[in-house]
Amino acid sequence: MSLSAEIKHLVSTTIAELYPEVDLNATPISINLTKAEFEGDYTVVLFPYVKTLRMKPDVLGNTIGEKLVAQHSLFSKFSVVAGFLNLTIADKYFIDLLQRNFNDKCYGTQALKNNKVMVEYSSPNTNKPLHFGHLRNIFLGAAVSEILKATGNGVVKANLINDRGIHICKSMIAWKKTANGATPESTGTKGDHLVGDYYVKFNELYKAELAQLIAGGMDEKTAEKEAPIMKEAQDMLRLWEAGDPETMQLWKAMNGWVYEGFNVTYDKMGISFDKWYYESETYLLGKKLVEDGLKKGVLFKKENGSIWIDLSADGLDEKLLLRGDGTSVYITQDLGTAKLKYEDFCLSKSIYVIADEQNYHMQVLQLILAKLGEPCAPTIHHLSYGMVELPTGRMKSREGTVVDADDMIAEMVQLALEQTKQQGKTDGFTEEELNQLAEMIGLGALKFYLLRVDPKKKMIFDPKESIDLHGFTATFIQYAHARICSILRKEQVELLPSAAQLNAAKAKTDIHKLEKDLLKHLELYPTVLNNASNELNPSEMCNYCFQLAQLFNGFYAELSISKAESEEAKHFRLMLIVMTALVLRNGMKLMGIALPEKM
Repeated sequence: MSLSAEIKHLVSTTIAELYPEVDLNATPISINLTKAEFEGDYTVVLFPYVKTLRMKPDVLGNTIGEKLVAQHSLFSKFSVVAGFLNLTIADKYFIDLLQRNFNDKCYGTQALKNNKVMVEYSSPNTNKPLHFGHLRNIFLGAAVSEILKATGNGVVKANLINDRGIHICKSMIAWKKTANGATPESTGTKGDHLVGDYYVKFNELYKAELAQLIAGGMDEKTAEKEAPIMKEAQDMLRLWEAGDPETMQLWKAMNGWVYEGFNVTYDKMGISFDKWYYESETYLLGKKLVEDGLKKGVLFKKENGSIWIDLSADGLDEKLLLRGDGTSVYITQDLGTAKLKYEDFCLSKSIYVIADEQNYHMQVLQLILAKLGEPCAPTIHHLSYGMVELPTGRMKSREGTVVDADDMIAEMVQLALEQTKQQGKTDGFTEEELNQLAEMIGLGALKFYLLRVDPKKKMIFDPKESIDLHGFTATFIQYAHARICSILRKEQVELLPSAAQLNAAKAKTDIHKLEKDLLKHLELYPTVLNNASNELNPSEMCNYCFQLAQLFNGFYAELSISKAESEEAKHFRLMLIVMTALVLRNGMKLMGIALPEKM
């Protein structure tokens, strides 16, 4: 039981004993951390009970506080301030907490539950490289997966590859028309970048044809449909669905180039998956579901042969599920994939990490599956997140204005290297170690900055701000951890020492306020981790780790470790910073961020 939960239980029991007329179900206890300007550790809000009991706040607070302190050793004293009961937790609670957990690698984690949760993220198209717009999705999915694991969930990390459709055909057509047989090997270009170049090239050719048709007197809407290159792409999609050998051969070759490029980028980012799905293998399952739905009368067919569902009774609109020529649309394959994922793993929850631009799409997907009677429908959860922009504005793939993920990672690593050199922190590092440190700092800064904001909010990414040593950054936390490691090296204490090596807490009877502040925050770690898991929100862990690093810095600035007032105090503080480092490592690891031992 967490400390706040224990306090809530004891306060509730006390109020029920003293004032049985109070309905605690209707007005539950509200407990918060005490504000820094007041004495105490936790605050109970009394106002909801003052009116019911017709008592003055100070009388009520004093009565409850006196009983709590008299009957429970958890509390050492209390004070009442304007309707708030401030409770001070006995030092012994925190001393025992440190003794039990200072070197516990599993502190805060939960036992494995009998459930299976799938987190689907990344989900790139094979017509372009991973770009900056993918990064929030990827880091969010990876962090949520690790947070869910840490709280006892059986997790499957999945990647759905969008490897078919009109967008893929656009790259293929442009390659056929302009590449002259170019390959990654012949051009020295990373495979996903090469294919992405032809996706941009298609748009250039398409725009040129539109301009020519419009100049010849055709209206814009008709020109968009009649442009020869667009018709070629549509014809190629039909050939692909028909299994045309030449089309399939080119498709496999170009997708192969892209996969090789993706894997290099995933490796750079430290990203991995347990299961890969391919839309080319699931779209037929979706078509079968659509055909079955038509037979059941859930769907309907229009005169041109296209198949639709009418969701107007649900406050939505009609949705196309299969084109008149029999080819699939995006949602067709999504239906098949949802069914397959559920059947593969008997999922209790299927989390889709998808931008908020697709909120309507995900609502429709779940509703259609429910109307088709598919058991996977209630398991679907859309983790909707806001888009990320650069200070220069929004990026567009087809216009070639995106920033590739590879380039962003390289830029962040270079920024980290330059910053380290400018600050003169290169002593004691070989060139290889310095480059490794720059990668750790640069990639950590990128991940943390994209995760530190609530997923629901849109954000702008500023590379220089993300790596500020004194800001709300991973760099700040990494430096605090490196400082702890430096202290431990000087004191010849291991990062995870045994209880036999450090056991001063057994004899400790009181603690300094700064020690207590640090311990209070360490006690919160399991609660914050659980909240982050329930809310699917890694930003809570970012905020927690940053605040912990801040508290450590304040503690270390005021209290000496090497010259502590006694050997007992020295050992106690060493235990405290060992636990701080451990929690920082564990918390940041959940977000895929490594903490260096030297900076």
